[in-house]
Amino acid sequence: MRSIAVVGNAPMVPSPARAATIDGCDLVLRTNSFVLDQPGGDPVAGRRTSVVLWGRMVRATPSSFADYPSRLYVLLEPMRMFHRPEVWPGSWPADLGLVVARNDAVAVPLLEELGVPWREEGIAPTTGTTAAWLARVLFPEAQVHLTGLSYVADPSPERWDYQSGARGRIGPEHRISAEGALLQRWWKDGQVRFWPTDSEEEAA
Repeated sequence: MRSIAVVGNAPMVPSPARAATIDGCDLVLRTNSFVLDQPGGDPVAGRRTSVVLWGRMVRATPSSFADYPSRLYVLLEPMRMFHRPEVWPGSWPADLGLVVARNDAVAVPLLEELGVPWREEGIAPTTGTTAAWLARVLFPEAQVHLTGLSYVADPSPERWDYQSGARGRIGPEHRISAEGALLQRWWKDGQVRFWPTDSEEEAA
């Protein structure tokens, strides 16, 4: 594995370079309410999808289940550690299977790396940071490209804004400033490459 793209849901301006980089990666991870570029439309976030990481409260978009037999869907359930009940999205195709990420192998070590009191305060990592963490941990030799994660540049957002045009509140179980600081550290240390959402070119 030489290159991995981790694509979040934040609004992004068109960028042919960004879209081409994403589609040129060996592995493309997308999260939750992602939006794919459409034929004849502006190149923004590319069209390829290898793996979808999602939570039960996902806001499905037209891209969420397009060509779903060609993808792996991985369910993240960090809040089940704190007894959150199971909720199944009504938009889920009846014939689509999934893989469940084990919290002891994914959520817990990520939370420990974030350095937050997750047991005491019922903290869960976001899907975007989990995707970035998995890419970095599972494929340490690969070049990881991050984009669509607004809190890398702004670690204190007031709400979630989506490429789809939707908006949502940030759940109290997240510690966005800690996640943003972690991803910024990886970026500054050269462990990942960050593509900003508001620019056509890669961040220096």
